[in-house]
Order: sequence, then C-alpha cells, then structure tokens
Amino acid sequence: MCVCLEGSEYCYQRLRLDSEDNDDIRLVCPNKTMSQLSTNSYGSARKQEVIKITEQLLEAINTGDLEAYTKICDPHITAFEPEALGNLVEGMDFHKFYFENVVTKNCKAINTTILNPNVHLLGDEAACIAYVRLTQYVDKQGMAHSCQCEETRVWHKKDNKWQNVHFHRSTSSPPYSFVPSAHK
Repeated sequence: MCVCLEGSEYCYQRLRLDSEDNDDIRLVCPNKTMSQLSTNSYGSARKQEVIKITEQLLEAINTGDLEAYTKICDPHITAFEPEALGNLVEGMDFHKFYFENVVTKNCKAINTTILNPNVHLLGDEAACIAYVRLTQYVDKQGMAHSCQCEETRVWHKKDNKWQNVHFHRSTSSPPYSFVPSAHK
C-alpha cells in the first residue's frame, strides 16, 4: 500500500511482513526524514527513536562535538569508512583525530539530510538503520558543496540508552560544487 499525505510532498510505502511487529516503512518521495514529519501514524516509536538518535549523532559530527559523539557511541565502536582505506577500525581514537583536526575547521556551515531511512528492529535491544546521507556545506572560501554517502549503523540499547556499536559508510558519487555564476 502506498500512502500519500494530502497536500504534502511525502509518500510512504508500508510493507506488511510475515511477523506481527515487523512492519517495514520506506520513503518513496524522500524530502524529509520521518522524524521531521508532523504526523506519521505509520512509524513505530522504537523506529522513530533509532532515527532520532541517528540524527543526533550526525549533528554531533556536523558541529564537531566530540563529547556528544562519545556519549552516543560505544567506546569499542567498529567501522568501515572511506578514511580507513578499507580497514576495519575499532575504538574512538581514529574518529577523535578527525574531530580534533578536520571537522568544522574547514567549513563555515554544514547541513545533513537523512534520505530513505530504513530501520530493522533486531529484538528489544538492537536495531540497524540504513540510509543515504546528503551533506551540504560551505567551505572557507564561501563555495557551496554537496556530497552523498550511504550509511548503515548498528545500534545497541544499553541501560535504556541507544549506542552506536558499528557503522559502514560508502561513497559512490563525486562531490558537487555550486558555482553561483553558472546558475544565473
């Protein structure tokens, strides 16, 4: 069943799977994340929690807030990401380097949008989210850029608090630079 909210640019496709509490919700027209919608009677509260904590994690990255990032991530987090050159990295030291030396130091403004979030609940204490991460930023020279990557994050609920225990980030599209003179 496809549901389009009247007067809205959002469309959702709800797929019923075999199990009772295993509804799968997919964005068909992805302009906002599910948590940015004012009314979304189709999403489960737990799936919304996972999307919200993912947004908080990305906000910590965008603002260079290592303290917030550290609170959201397991101290032994594992990751495959382009910066690791195909290697599996474990722990916070690898990420700390980028927070201290790169994040927010090369950009005036950063905006991240989560597109097509797809949450899989893995019992009461675990979840996996996959999405496209669209990042817009303005560099020190005032040039606007956009880049896209695909991310999967594994979350574990410990002491009633979600923690990111693993992620995989891939990039497949070259960055786009906005040149104002070309858009007149």
